[in-house]
Amino acid sequence: MEYVTKLENQPEALIIGSGFGGIATGIRLQARGYKTTIFEKLDQPGGRASVFKQDGFTFDAGPTIVTAPFLLEELWELCGRKFSDSVTLKEMNPFYRIRFDTGEFFDYTGDPGKMRDQIRKFSPNEVHKYDEFMERAELCYRLGYEDLGNLPYNSLSDLLKSIPSMIRMGAWQSIYKLVSKYFKNEQLRQVFSFHPLLIGGDPSAVTCVYSLIAALERRYGVHSAMGGTGAIISAMVDLYEDIGGTIIYDAEVTKIDVQNRCAKGLYLRSGEYFQSNVIVSNGDTAWTYTHLLDEGYRKKWNDKKIKSSSFSMSLFVWYFGTSKVFDDVQHHTILLGKSYLPLLHDIFREKKLSADFSLYLHRPTATDKGMAPPNHDTFYVLSPVPNLLGNVDWDKEKESYRKKIEKYLDKTILPGLTKSIVSSKVFTPNDFEQRYLAFNGAAFGMEPLLLQSAWFRPHNKSEDIKGLYMVGASTHPGAGIPGVLTSAKLLDKVIPESYSSSKFANKKTGERAYGSV
Repeated sequence: MEYVTKLENQPEALIIGSGFGGIATGIRLQARGYKTTIFEKLDQPGGRASVFKQDGFTFDAGPTIVTAPFLLEELWELCGRKFSDSVTLKEMNPFYRIRFDTGEFFDYTGDPGKMRDQIRKFSPNEVHKYDEFMERAELCYRLGYEDLGNLPYNSLSDLLKSIPSMIRMGAWQSIYKLVSKYFKNEQLRQVFSFHPLLIGGDPSAVTCVYSLIAALERRYGVHSAMGGTGAIISAMVDLYEDIGGTIIYDAEVTKIDVQNRCAKGLYLRSGEYFQSNVIVSNGDTAWTYTHLLDEGYRKKWNDKKIKSSSFSMSLFVWYFGTSKVFDDVQHHTILLGKSYLPLLHDIFREKKLSADFSLYLHRPTATDKGMAPPNHDTFYVLSPVPNLLGNVDWDKEKESYRKKIEKYLDKTILPGLTKSIVSSKVFTPNDFEQRYLAFNGAAFGMEPLLLQSAWFRPHNKSEDIKGLYMVGASTHPGAGIPGVLTSAKLLDKVIPESYSSSKFANKKTGERAYGSV
């Protein structure tokens, strides 16, 4: 079916960045009658979810854990289509294998019976605590995600509405502290508190509201896409372009044009200018405010406010391919180091490169052999490290740090790794800053502390400039694919409705592909 955009009175919106948030916003705005254009700095879509191809291996650069698939399904439904016709998701079993430095491991799943069996291995007397903890996690999911996560926090009344729920959740305590009320065993405390690390948070500091992730995963599962996360991005781009959207690559935005505190357009590094009264940034919010806007227009998010904020950790990522197949390694493995709280303190508070580390090992070929040449394996290993506010010379440290990780993996779960490496690529906090324009090289924007979440996080609708909007990991509600897709959904509540009542029409029949606005 071919679609054509009716241009009469059609408003336009310009979107900076083609990550999950930018493309999802484009799809939603197109469905509402806008004509949209996305400007992407890189030569491919995806932003932090872009793809590296090297030596016959396919490496997802960023997010690899897919939860809340209903948020992706919604995008296709807006266009009268089915997500499953474009992308095949496979549910992971287990979701993760969590390995301790002792060699013991915990297979984390959504099956309550299996979870109780895993708990029994570590602390038989605490098996019953699982149901008590999950009851609390479900409360946080209902109040923190379903209710507060869908508030745009566009007015003070939104903040006031959320206060009773925050009190019910005990939001002032950290997730590690909450988990410690249920489990005395230290390994179990780590198992049930590590999730915030997946969205840039320190479990010993971020609000316990993020226990909702455990409930989200149990409800909807943890999935991976056949073809990798890049297959989802590719399908989103196809959908977006098919309904009339445009993406321009190698198009770095260098300035947002503001007149009388209203967005008017944007400039590219090439010198080109594009005009619109609606601009959405899928870039890092701190970078957007400090690099794309003159400070004179920034009353709320001025330089002093941003510099005094606490930012997430960064990441050291090593992508590698092997000539050996490691069949006993799961798709997702969390390798926890010798220390937990002290390591978190070094990364987030001291901002120093610790002698210890914890790792996330991604082996997509456990599910999809097509991600590597025949009889080979594809991996990436990720280590949380300090952002660029720390005093680490990554040009000097990156190879020694990589070798340290390689030696550890060879000694533990990937025996024979060193002799089998046939492809290698390293990504440091410097790359996050240079490739993705991440402020301070922080991988997830501002740290999701209580007073940097919800109302206190950069709003989806700019507090300073009319017509400027934010989407993605560094705005409300936060990082992770569900958070980013939800931020795009929230824009439906704050970006004005299109005045165009006819959206995309079938050229042959004249029928609308969508209902009226």
